[in-house]
Amino acid sequence: MNEIKNKLLKLAAEKENDLIDLCSNLIKAKSVNPNGDIYSAINVIKEYLDKSNIEYELIDRNSKEFPIIIARVGEKKENGKTIFLNGHCDVVPIGDIEKWNFDPFSGEIKDGKMLGRGTSDMKCGLGGLMFMMKVLKENEAKLNGEIVLHIVSDEETGGEFGTKWLYENNYFEDGAACIIAEPTSSNNCEVGQKGSLWFKFKSYGIPAHGSIGNYVGENAITKLLKLLNRLEDFRTIEGKYEEKQLPVLEDSKKIARESLKVEGVDNVIDHVTVNIGTINGGTNTNSVPDYCEASVDMRIPIGIKLPFMLDKLKSLINELGLKGIEYDYTWNSEANYTDVDTELVKAVVRNADYIWNAKTIPAYQWASSDARYYRLKNIPTIQYGPANTEGIHSYNEDVDVIDIVNCSKVYITMMVDLLDITL
Repeated sequence: MNEIKNKLLKLAAEKENDLIDLCSNLIKAKSVNPNGDIYSAINVIKEYLDKSNIEYELIDRNSKEFPIIIARVGEKKENGKTIFLNGHCDVVPIGDIEKWNFDPFSGEIKDGKMLGRGTSDMKCGLGGLMFMMKVLKENEAKLNGEIVLHIVSDEETGGEFGTKWLYENNYFEDGAACIIAEPTSSNNCEVGQKGSLWFKFKSYGIPAHGSIGNYVGENAITKLLKLLNRLEDFRTIEGKYEEKQLPVLEDSKKIARESLKVEGVDNVIDHVTVNIGTINGGTNTNSVPDYCEASVDMRIPIGIKLPFMLDKLKSLINELGLKGIEYDYTWNSEANYTDVDTELVKAVVRNADYIWNAKTIPAYQWASSDARYYRLKNIPTIQYGPANTEGIHSYNEDVDVIDIVNCSKVYITMMVDLLDITL
């Protein structure tokens, strides 16, 4: 660990309470998406950036409801680098309040953990990025380039007005790297993720009286169920990986086994997954339904492309001889990844290993995120952020305080390497 890093870590340690207070205040902001107060979090962020003298821009021409904040330190240089950061300040709904053991918006600390919705996903990671920028700004660090933080507020509902909007409007051209503070836990960093393919199926039948439904009419629900049940077959489709990706794949499957603790769960990394999310059909019990619809979420591993999956679906419908089935689909992304031999990945592994005094493993993830947009621009991108995965999108979400602190240290030391920082 070089002298610059040690100085910055010492300075950061002196302001550690500032980091914890920021994260707690973000948790207290009820920025639930949908139907929450997004600006409660936006205002916390603006106040922190103002007090830190960090330059920023609030963008609401994308959406008044879901604004974006772009903050930056350093300056663009001809021979310097631009390092993008990304984080979202919206959180998913809390669900049944009776199933929480604590106030989901308390932001309190108990037994070494910060409690509340968004602690892991991903307000504490976002807080760590902001704190890192403040440490550099306050101590007049000299950067060979700039750090640009994209803070979005609609990631949990698809990101149309957030990172996707920034991507479509060319807000992150020519970046050297991107770091997203999505939850990963301390022992791994995300370097790749599955593609996301969402279907809406529509089934049309012929109505009749329910008492003769086995003989007269055509039941749209049972017709669609024949297809939905066979979609499970797609789970046998396996990804295709290059030789150099195989060690990362094996590590990723090991992480899935150890974190999810379900037999066969490591297949979520390298096989197609199928989730029937919603189904709706019929009008009353004693009528043969003439319409049914269902939504299906498929996650597609590295090496499997959209045309292949669509051909598989068409073949299945033909095999079953189903008439009156229609479908629309949304292809959110192809599977995407960053090579582990990039300087970005080496930097996060090197510095996380030092801070935690433990091995950090680059891994593929079973879900998808805004990382795909930066990778579409050929920007090396990783995810690394504090997390206790059990509570993400569930009840009793929390994160270890030491994880928050150490992640912020990793962000600081990474930047020294990536931007040749001096004091």
